Amino acid sequence: MTRTYAIGDIHGHIALLQGVHELIRADRARTGDHDAPVIHLGDLVDRGPDCRAVVQFLIDGMAAGQPWLVIKGNHDRMFTRFLRDPKEPEPGLKPGLSWLHPRLGGSATLASYGVKNAADRPIAPVHAEAVAAVPQAHIDFIDSRPAWLQRGDVVYVHAGIRPGVAMADQIETDLVWIRDGWLDDPRDHGFLVVHGHTALDHATHYGNRVNIDSSAAYGGPLTAVVVEGRDVFLLTDAGRVALTA
Repeated sequence: MTRTYAIGDIHGHIALLQGVHELIRADRARTGDHDAPVIHLGDLVDRGPDCRAVVQFLIDGMAAGQPWLVIKGNHDRMFTRFLRDPKEPEPGLKPGLSWLHPRLGGSATLASYGVKNAADRPIAPVHAEAVAAVPQAHIDFIDSRPAWLQRGDVVYVHAGIRPGVAMADQIETDLVWIRDGWLDDPRDHGFLVVHGHTALDHATHYGNRVNIDSSAAYGGPLTAVVVEGRDVFLLTDAGRVALTA
């Protein structure tokens, strides 16, 4: 049996992230399994107040030997793309929107690095300040994250997959952005997909996929699950709760 922990979209909420890691520690104590990996499903940054702290927490934990893995989300990609070139278009982003638009929350990320009022100032000085403020180690960490991982009969990805396309042939923009043609697809993909990206009130099992983005970006909780084979359990203060279709 393959056991894997997964955590949904964090969006700069360090206290929520630390809280679900406590739930995972408690579950490890019950199972005696201290080696099963913890997969973070991306969107480490944007909207929340502690984006820098979230990235550093993950870097520090992995450097200390924690069995943690991190998948790239669309907000993570927008962050480092802006640092590279603020005029470079982001595939998947609706025309007329930019990473600093209030709907996307990029200014909250930059504020956590000390760049204030980013959405209300000209791009050039904001970009220059951001490049000076964001450690290269954070950029390298985000840029080097994979877009998907597979453990046993389960694929872990930020947004979802393009149905009918082999995983080796998926494109990153779909993996970090997709909704249309994915969320309404009922077919069995040959594996269970655990993902985030589309905010819900609570984690939901659809039979062929499980969405664990429980709206931490909008004041909701952060969800952690444990997956054993293809069985999924929510981790709560009271222990495991089976998540079924």
